[in-house]
Amino acid sequence: MYRLLFSLVISRVPAETAHHLTLRGLRAIQAVPGAAPLMRRALAPRDPALTVRALGLEFPGPIGLAAGFDKDAVAYDALGAFGFGHVEIGTVTGRPQPGNPRPRLFRLPRDRAVINRMGFNNAGSEAALRRLRARRPGTIVGVNIGKTKAVPEAEAVSDYVLSAGRLAPYADYLVVNVSSPNTPGLRNLQAVEQLRPLLAAVREAADGAAGRHVPLLVKIAPDLADGDVDAVADLALELGLDGIIATNTTIGRAGLDSPAELTGEAGGLSGAPVKERSLEVLRRLKARTGDRLVLVSVGGVESADDAWERVRAGATLVQAYTAMIYGGPLWAHRVQRDLGRRLRASAFPTLDAARR
Repeated sequence: MYRLLFSLVISRVPAETAHHLTLRGLRAIQAVPGAAPLMRRALAPRDPALTVRALGLEFPGPIGLAAGFDKDAVAYDALGAFGFGHVEIGTVTGRPQPGNPRPRLFRLPRDRAVINRMGFNNAGSEAALRRLRARRPGTIVGVNIGKTKAVPEAEAVSDYVLSAGRLAPYADYLVVNVSSPNTPGLRNLQAVEQLRPLLAAVREAADGAAGRHVPLLVKIAPDLADGDVDAVADLALELGLDGIIATNTTIGRAGLDSPAELTGEAGGLSGAPVKERSLEVLRRLKARTGDRLVLVSVGGVESADDAWERVRAGATLVQAYTAMIYGGPLWAHRVQRDLGRRLRASAFPTLDAARR
C-alpha cells in the first residue's frame, strides 16, 4: 500500500517538502498526551531475543534511526513509537545555521537511494538543549554533533565542545560527526592528527558537563581508505571511545542507474549503493577491534536480511534512514519483527551470540 502511495503521490512532492510534512505529523502525534506510548505498545520491538545491552543501555531492538531525519530533536519520541530501538537526533551544530541553498535533497528511486547536501541545517545546540531537557522516558536518544560551517577549521574543537557541554547531560550517547561531505573541510577532521585532540576534548567536556560517563562514538565516511579506517579504529581504542558508527554518506557515484541530471547533483549519496562499502568497513573494524568497541553499522540497510548480515559481521546496533523513505513509517516495526523470525530460525539463541 505504501509503495503505491509513494509512487502515485509522495514521489511527486519535492523531497524536502515531504520530509517537513512528515515531521509535522510526527510532532502532532508526540504532542497528544498518551499517543506515543500507545503506539509504542503496538509497534515497538517486544521480542526479548532482540534486546541489546550496549553502551550501558538496554535497547529493545537493534534497529535505530540514523541521524539526519530529526535534526532538531522535535519528533524522537514519536519515531521511537513507530518501532525504532533508538533514535539519533542531529546533526546539531554549536550555532544555528540554515544549511545549503535549496533544492538540496534528491530521491533516486531506481537506485533506492537519496542524495543530500543539506549542510547541517538546524536550530543549533541551544535549541536542542531546550527540547531534550523536556525528555520523557521511552525512547533511547543519541545526539550527533558537528561543526558549524561559519567556524574556521582551526576553531572546530571549541565548537564541538560547546555542543557537547550543552547536550551531553541529556544524551543517552553522543556522536562526533566528522564525515558529512556537505560542510567544507569537515572530513579533514577524520585525519588522526586532528581527530585525536577533538575527541579528547569532547570526551572531557561531555563527562564533565553530565557528571557521568557519556558513551562517545565517532562517525566515519565510507570514502576513507582502508589504512585510514584502521587508524581511526586504533585511535578509538587509544582514547577509550565507546564505539564507531560506520558509515556516513558517500561522494562516490559508481554503478547508479538513475538519470545523469540526478546522479550529477553534489552531496552525499545514501541508500542501497552504499551497502557493499559499508559492510566492508564494518568487517574491517571488527577485525581490527574485536569486541573492544560497539560497532554501529549504517548504510544500505533495507531488510531484516541486511540487518542480520551486519550483526553476523560484528555490528552491535544497526541504523537506517533512506530505507524508511522508500519503505514507509512502519519499516522499522517490520524489520525488527522479521529479524526476530530470522534469529529464531538460526542456530543462535540471541543476537549477541550471532555477532560472535
